[in-house]
Amino acid sequence: MRAKDAVGRYGEELAVRHVTERGWQVLDRNWRSRTGELDVVAREGTTLVVIEVKTRRGTGFGHPAEAVTPAKVARLRRLAGEWLAAHDQRPREVRLDVVAVVLPRAGRARIEHLEGVS
Repeated sequence: MRAKDAVGRYGEELAVRHVTERGWQVLDRNWRSRTGELDVVAREGTTLVVIEVKTRRGTGFGHPAEAVTPAKVARLRRLAGEWLAAHDQRPREVRLDVVAVVLPRAGRARIEHLEGVS
């Protein structure tokens, strides 16, 4: 596994732990279709939450959440629709969140959860 992939996978593990500690139910991880991938799909009460996880070792190239561009948001919204069509889910609301993880060389990971980015 490449170092970049390992960093991303570790960030996803931290993000999943973060939402499950909040009492959310994780429904799917790394769900793929022909048009892309959803990192995490979870349920918070009656809300389906699609979570995009962005992990970086530092902020030298900007905050991880900055990588979630308007084009990426549009793609995630389309993928959320595909996920709903492929699963028997009827949520009251669908929301897109970003969990940004910064892994400094020393110290604990910093997790920032941005709710409702679209």
